[in-house]
Amino acid sequence: MEPLTTAAIAIDSIIATKALEKTGEKVGEALWDKTGKFLVTLKKQSPHTVTAIEKAPEQPLDYGKAIVEVESAAKANPEVAEAAQELALLTENNPPSNLAEILKEIKAAVEKSQESYPSTFIQNIEKAINAAQNQTIDQRGSTFNV
Repeated sequence: MEPLTTAAIAIDSIIATKALEKTGEKVGEALWDKTGKFLVTLKKQSPHTVTAIEKAPEQPLDYGKAIVEVESAAKANPEVAEAAQELALLTENNPPSNLAEILKEIKAAVEKSQESYPSTFIQNIEKAINAAQNQTIDQRGSTFNV
């Protein structure tokens, strides 16, 4: 999975988990644990990014900026990269019920962003949206590779 996609899906997972908690829905223990691990490791590298992510969706998150910051933190710190990858893979295989909606928000935000993202990034987000919308299908064979 390309680093930008991993970063986007990791951020999505956190926001999806928070949104589900607010509505009283149960979040799987594995997703809860991986989300916590990712936030702890990212906070060491980029505390302001974690703060911004934790405030979403109550305060609008600049998804494009957050994705770039998570990607940069992952490049600089292998522990962040590993935690993001683990969270993204878990989310890919067991997407939260609201993941497709949040991925669509991120895709729209990224498309409006001033940053230049590779077309493969947008394609991978679209694949993730499709996978999240088809949650009843066994997705273990799905890949979001470039």
